[in-house]
Amino acid sequence: MTQTYLLVTPCRNEAEYMRRTLDSVVAQDQTPDLWVIVDDGSTDETPAILAEYAARNPWIRVLTKPDRGKRAVGPGVIEAFYFGLNQVEWQGSELETGQGTGWQGFDYLCKLDLDLDLPKGYFSGLIARMQANPRIGSCSGKPYFKDAAGQMVSEKCGDEMSVGMTKFYRTTCFRDIGGFVQEVMWDAIDCHKSRQLGWIACSWDVPELRFEHLRPMGSSQKGIFTGRMRHGFGQYYMGSDFFYFTATCLFRMAHPPFILGGFATWWGYVKAWAQGTPHQQDAALVAQIRRYQRRALILGKTRANAEVEDAHAQMWQAYLARAS
Repeated sequence: MTQTYLLVTPCRNEAEYMRRTLDSVVAQDQTPDLWVIVDDGSTDETPAILAEYAARNPWIRVLTKPDRGKRAVGPGVIEAFYFGLNQVEWQGSELETGQGTGWQGFDYLCKLDLDLDLPKGYFSGLIARMQANPRIGSCSGKPYFKDAAGQMVSEKCGDEMSVGMTKFYRTTCFRDIGGFVQEVMWDAIDCHKSRQLGWIACSWDVPELRFEHLRPMGSSQKGIFTGRMRHGFGQYYMGSDFFYFTATCLFRMAHPPFILGGFATWWGYVKAWAQGTPHQQDAALVAQIRRYQRRALILGKTRANAEVEDAHAQMWQAYLARAS
């Protein structure tokens, strides 16, 4: 049985990179059933390029969102994502048999950025892995970027996370977790929430799923150091344990931008704490995140994550029973 999938892409002023992303999606060995691209107030050539590709590919649908006057990362991206998602009308077999409505008629859903170069078998590879393990709720490949010498460098994303620039979800899991929160660190909170409910979130660093991130992570607004501080703020908001987060910042100092990147991330966290910034409101999830992180300091992330997945396996079985 063919598995259907939907891509939703928020974008603003992506003319510099977007053709490589558009071309790589058009070239997929399993193209999307529908790709909704939300133009969030672009002032460059983005609208013209989108119109060009939509005219050639009927499965690309372009929506225009009113201009907010600036690029907005984090909550703004998710706002634009939902602007597109909520306008999806799927007339596939699932809808026709009454098993789903709108985006829920698709088997899979992906929030996709427009500054990526994906390998040809990227989406079919993810689908095959999720078909093999129905407990996987979200997944991705690994992002790499080119350094000044043209060498591919890993962005060092953990195996226990699906990365935010290609969040590939089983729609049943996306519905179960309540979707994305419209706050900073939405792309980590969703993975922890998935595990809390018994699902698995993961990513794989294998050649067929590695992709190039054309704009390095955290550099899309006011430069990479502002982006790293924003990440630290988001980690505080999510409820990350201070000692665990400090350890991750020390690890990041050994990777570009050396020293200062890790420090900027740590300072974003400390600044949020000093300003009395509140944590996310899901207290049970904050407690779970901190338990996992403290165990990770002792056991390593792989074993600590396995403990969480084992402890919450019954939650997933209960979900299957409710859904059947």
